[in-house]
Amino acid sequence: MRAGRITISTRQFEVVDHPVPEAGYGHVRVAVKAAGVCLSDVHLLDSTLSPGYLEGDVVTMGHEVAGIIDHIGEGVEHWKVGDRVIVCAGIRDEKGRVRTQGFDFDGGFADFMIANADTLVAIHEQLSFEEACIIPDAVSTPWAAITHTAQMRAGLSSAVFGIGGLGIHAIQLLKIIGSTPIIAVDPLPLARERAIGIGADVALDPADPEFAKKVRALTNGRGIDAAFDFAGVNAVRVQALPLLAEGGKLIIIGIASEPITIPSDMAFVYKRNQILGHYGSEVHHTQELVELIRAGKLDLSGSITSVLTLEDAAKALNQLALKTDNPIRIVLRP
Repeated sequence: MRAGRITISTRQFEVVDHPVPEAGYGHVRVAVKAAGVCLSDVHLLDSTLSPGYLEGDVVTMGHEVAGIIDHIGEGVEHWKVGDRVIVCAGIRDEKGRVRTQGFDFDGGFADFMIANADTLVAIHEQLSFEEACIIPDAVSTPWAAITHTAQMRAGLSSAVFGIGGLGIHAIQLLKIIGSTPIIAVDPLPLARERAIGIGADVALDPADPEFAKKVRALTNGRGIDAAFDFAGVNAVRVQALPLLAEGGKLIIIGIASEPITIPSDMAFVYKRNQILGHYGSEVHHTQELVELIRAGKLDLSGSITSVLTLEDAAKALNQLALKTDNPIRIVLRP
């Protein structure tokens, strides 16, 4: 089969011939029908991110995957060959570690991949593989950040910093939750325009000299109940923290690999603010999103910027790195 693999020591990526894997106990083999290309994949390529628990030096990339079960290993119940599934990105191993496919073990930039049966979520016929594959991470990570880490509820204000592949979905999901107002923040005019189209109440340029004044006016002087950093840029934290409301939270999802600085500990303590880190999602978050789509409350049809072949994986990674045409999600189709 063909597989897009990266050598971690050199950060060299190429699509190569690779043996078709066999499903062991408790696992299934999935014929990959679509795989999303994420900024985390770009960061693996440029050394911003590194695998935490990879055994060896080479891994097949791809942590957003949908396909059809092709073979079932021993000990697997409730699944059958031909089932349409999403493969959730992470699994907690016997040592309690959260291991991520495409980083710590082989992922879905391939014709076939092996998945733990416990990480599968069934998808209905009306949901395309292209839309389904981006749910783990691009949609489930912001959903988990909003519902679990931030504990958002109707009526609370929010600011989404970074309107890329995750931030754009955060806006949709905050609207479903009933957050108001939803403030989108991005330096790119196209990103701000897209945010308004998807449901943000207002979209601001972080470089606007009136930025802080506008945020306070939009929140009736209270400040932001929850600010979500999807950009992974230290400047976001510096800008967001002073604008938090009393009891407000800064949720950090994007990774800057830099120290986090609190500008004023007195203001931070007085307002009882919180800084919370968030990573990934659980299987039930993906299941919830599939049901929201089934119910017609969430539409991902506008999230697929382009579909390329697996052989064009390097091109897709480069387009995302350069933000060519400000993509939401590029999808690979083996």
